Amino acid sequence: MGKENIIVVKSYNFGLRVVKLYMFLGKNKIEREILIQFLKSGTSIGANVEEAEGAQSHKYFIHKIGVAYKEAREVHYWIRLLKDSELLEIKLADSFISNSEELKN
Repeated sequence: MGKENIIVVKSYNFGLRVVKLYMFLGKNKIEREILIQFLKSGTSIGANVEEAEGAQSHKYFIHKIGVAYKEAREVHYWIRLLKDSELLEIKLADSFISNSEELKN
């Protein structure tokens, strides 16, 4: 069995956290459009990393990793927006920001 890819694991775990936060905030009637964008970008990171893992060419691999990077930047924006609009508590937002920055890097 091959070594586990840490980027695959971390992006999946981040996506799972995003889904759980989306469900929690949705119950609290937080602005739906913001939450949908947050959910889409936050779960897209891992999906694109998974696609990159199965790439049949180096060019396609680079493309999918690039898309994952862009999605990590986007989710970082939505988290900051939720934090600064006081829809998400600072400590939780900072945890998500830290995770998204780690994925970007």
